[in-house]
Amino acid sequence: MSQMVAQPPASLQRQSDAAGTMQVVSFRLANEEYGIEITKVQEIILVGEITRVPQTEKYIKGLINLRSTVIPIVDLRLRFGMPEEQPTDETRIMVMNVGGKTIGIIVDAVSEVLRIAKDQIAPPPPTVTSLGREYLTGLAKLEKRLLILLDVECILKDRAQPAAAVE
Repeated sequence: MSQMVAQPPASLQRQSDAAGTMQVVSFRLANEEYGIEITKVQEIILVGEITRVPQTEKYIKGLINLRSTVIPIVDLRLRFGMPEEQPTDETRIMVMNVGGKTIGIIVDAVSEVLRIAKDQIAPPPPTVTSLGREYLTGLAKLEKRLLILLDVECILKDRAQPAAAVE
């Protein structure tokens, strides 16, 4: 009888998890917490020497050489129109694959990887009418906080082209 209640095979468990939840890397910019789907994030690295590229948008900080791959670095604070801050011990570069290109984004701190149920995610409210609304995929309602879920491809799609062309 106990065999009838056995767990489904691992492959089926993964499919049901994938359908019901998503994994998100949460990070901080100023006093807000954001999240990006983990499948977009390649790795998280310390901020090192960034080579400035002339005549690029202010939010494109420059290029880094990451294991023989040159990648453009975008300061997400500046991209969102926030004031620039000096890097701290918590500042990180999240290296991600966006539209087939490898790009790094500078964030104030990386918090954690969260598993969020699809029913915890609400669409962006219609009252958010600023330009930034197009960058949101939703709001995750967690126990005591809201996590702003970002569409990183939308944020960086056309903006990364000038720096990417330098590669």
